[in-house]
Amino acid sequence: MSFTKWDGMSPNKPFVGFSNYKEIFTEPLFYKIFWNTVVFALSTSIFGVIIPLILACILNSKIRGSEFYKTAYFLPFITPMIVIGVVWEWIFDPNIGLLNHILHLHINWLYDTHFAMPALIMVSVWKLIGYNMIIFLSALSGISQSIFEASKIDGATPFQTFKNVTIPMLSPSIFFVVIITAISSFQVFDLIYLMTQGGPLDSTNVLVYAIYKNAFEYFNVGKASAIAYVLFFIILVLTLIQWSLRKK
Repeated sequence: MSFTKWDGMSPNKPFVGFSNYKEIFTEPLFYKIFWNTVVFALSTSIFGVIIPLILACILNSKIRGSEFYKTAYFLPFITPMIVIGVVWEWIFDPNIGLLNHILHLHINWLYDTHFAMPALIMVSVWKLIGYNMIIFLSALSGISQSIFEASKIDGATPFQTFKNVTIPMLSPSIFFVVIITAISSFQVFDLIYLMTQGGPLDSTNVLVYAIYKNAFEYFNVGKASAIAYVLFFIILVLTLIQWSLRKK
């Protein structure tokens, strides 16, 4: 379909060769959408791995009320995205939103080109924290406590233990979490659709949302299919790079 000019309904699918690919690679909007996707995926992958890793290490130290915190952090992951989108829209509301009230500011979070993307990244990371944290906790439970005790006896500080013992022992889990977080971030759609619809001024428009818009609003299935192949190629290259670095 990416080599055709098809509206999704007509029985005729005229073959147009690479014209769909030429069109997307010559329009400035595509590069803006691509950059938005990279920024979203990279930011979510970084914060969506570092924060759960730190929280998992804290909860693994058997702090008081750890079971409550595990449940509290995991609940957002199993909450439907439609609920999360509605609740966070209220939180980000510039007039009556909880966030502005707490910060004593007046920021148009979802209506300002400078703040809309950071707001979406915040929500995405918040939703992912619980799932990634549970994976890290499962991996930590498989590490012998004698290793940490030996590190403590050798005089290592908590940071040195985290850097030289915890992270190397967790590297397979970190590798897994980075890959699934990066791939899911490149495929983000529902959060964009529910909260910003790609706005304002396409500042939060991403590749999957562009595929949806072209296919089901502009009825240009050929162009949507071409963008889908570009997204597939990006995820394939990303995964191959991560796979080649897995032993390091």
